Amino acid sequence: MKACRCAMMKLEKGWTWLLLLLLSTLAVAAVVAHEKQSEADVSDVVVDDDDDDMGLDEEELKVLMAEDESEQVKETHSKSTASEKDTDSNVSFQVTYRTPVPTGDVYFAETFDDGSLDRWQLSKTVKEDADGDVAKYDGKWAVEQLKENKVPGDQGLVLKSRAKHHAISAMLDKPFVFKDEPLVIQYEVNFQDGIDCGGAYIKLLSDTGSLNLEQFHDRTPYTIMFGPDKCGEDYKLHFIFRHKNPLNRDMEEKHAKRADVDLKKFYTDKKTHLYTLLLNPDNSYELFIDQSSVSRGNLLEDMVPPVNPPKEIDDPNDSKPDDWDERAKIPDPEAVKPDDWDEDAPAKIEDPDALKPEGWLDDESEFVPDPNAEKPEDWDEEMDGEWEAPQIPNPACETAPGCGVWKRPMINNPQYKGKWKAPLVDNPNYQGVWKPRKILNPDYFEDLQPFRMTPFKALGLELWSMTSDIYFDNFIITSHKEVADRWASDSWGLKKLVASANEPGIFAQLMMAAEERPWLWVIYILTVGLPVGLLVLFCWPKKSDDDYVYKKVDPPKADVEEEEEEEEEEEEEDKGAEATEAAPAAEEAEEDAEAGGDNVEGDDDEEEEEEEEDEEEGEDESKAPGRTLEDEMKDEGDVAEESHKQAVRKRRVRKD
Repeated sequence: MKACRCAMMKLEKGWTWLLLLLLSTLAVAAVVAHEKQSEADVSDVVVDDDDDDMGLDEEELKVLMAEDESEQVKETHSKSTASEKDTDSNVSFQVTYRTPVPTGDVYFAETFDDGSLDRWQLSKTVKEDADGDVAKYDGKWAVEQLKENKVPGDQGLVLKSRAKHHAISAMLDKPFVFKDEPLVIQYEVNFQDGIDCGGAYIKLLSDTGSLNLEQFHDRTPYTIMFGPDKCGEDYKLHFIFRHKNPLNRDMEEKHAKRADVDLKKFYTDKKTHLYTLLLNPDNSYELFIDQSSVSRGNLLEDMVPPVNPPKEIDDPNDSKPDDWDERAKIPDPEAVKPDDWDEDAPAKIEDPDALKPEGWLDDESEFVPDPNAEKPEDWDEEMDGEWEAPQIPNPACETAPGCGVWKRPMINNPQYKGKWKAPLVDNPNYQGVWKPRKILNPDYFEDLQPFRMTPFKALGLELWSMTSDIYFDNFIITSHKEVADRWASDSWGLKKLVASANEPGIFAQLMMAAEERPWLWVIYILTVGLPVGLLVLFCWPKKSDDDYVYKKVDPPKADVEEEEEEEEEEEEEDKGAEATEAAPAAEEAEEDAEAGGDNVEGDDDEEEEEEEEDEEEGEDESKAPGRTLEDEMKDEGDVAEESHKQAVRKRRVRKD
């Protein structure tokens, strides 16, 4: 039993340690994953020059090499003067920032690092079809640093007003014409205070020949609209282009399909995110957030409504004939109701086999007036009528099976069949579901190159938002994805690096997650409480059955030895001092034996030998009539020898 019990305890402890090891492994894995993510964030900022050189011609490579040399000179100069500049005390992670410079041909690039809006034009008009006092574009704009995770020296365009209309625009360095080169649009957005309702998209204003940026409003013609937008709980990433109908010259908006990922986190984490649109001459497109693809498609296949209308349409003048039969099944005309079919039979009848229970009180009613009720003092019989005591359950019915008139219970009527209906059969005249005939679409056209859109020559932001402090930065329009990637690494990459360095620890992240999802507290409590409970349950020291038996059996032995010592002290008064010295030694031996209680069974022979030796010594001492000086010296030697023997026994017990 003892061996089995020990095996069970070892097994329970093994499972406990296994569970604790598993939880520790999960915690370590989470920490390692967090560190790897931080390293990945840092590595994303590092730019491979070989990759950036891909896709650039020889002249652009020369320009890039010259710019790299100038940047190295600037970097050396900046390092020598860094000690003379004051660092921002609000920045917990310092980086060396330089205003990014495009490494190739671009149509538009803006960083706002000079702190001015000289190239930008505020709208001075109002929204069409609206009251001038309500639809004024009087929202405020400013050039500021980020509120959080700011990079020293970096600034951006900030929408400052809430519940107001905002409109601002700037001319491109040169118009973009859709021919044989791709279009890449890229910029940064940070919802610093979150977003309740509003957008952060941009419009590429069409080159119509009459474009006036001071009159920029919601109806100003645009070629492409791109960027994030939120309304209620609908999170969107717009890509809309306006297509010209070659027949009637009308402009129609074509919307790309929704993104393939959940966009909510990009609106709520208060981080700077990078939005990129890549549009290729082969009509393919791809949308990126933070340089990760979130949607891709084709202008001919994935736009709503489609670019090209269908070849055939339903004839609007066609109508269904009066004799057209669309019924696939009809009642069998030859079916006849059976003679024994009783449509008037009730669905429920009284149970003929039911018997009234014995003791049923037919003369008692279920409810009786309350005998303890009294008429209220303010009861007016003229106004309230004759007063009646309230009804209460009849006390006489409490012990009876029932009171009042007994009625048979109702059961289903076996003869009930309901209303007779003829069974359904296939309709011999069935002609199918009617559809109008198809005719050629008079408005049909086929445009196999929707990429050839209207050229644009300005970039504008025309926004309304219920949340202020929306941050825009680092706009770039180019034909080379590599140029946009290099631009992003020199600008957005630094913001990402600073934000990653300022990320809270794992414990803080768990607390923040629990604030958003309170049900996580249950998981936290179980994760912490379960191991602690198992540890207390299985690892708390317990008293074994052997200890309990030993403590019950051992005290009488000690009492017997103490009584013998007391008798010896009474008989031999002259040996009191020696007996006093021997008694503590015997008690220490007994305590040592108790301390080694787990080995009591293995030391029974030794204890018996000790008791026999003690008895023999007691008999010898009792027989001695008188004692001389030599006898006393001999006794002292015997005591010393006995103490040595007890010490040896003590060490042996401890060893066992």
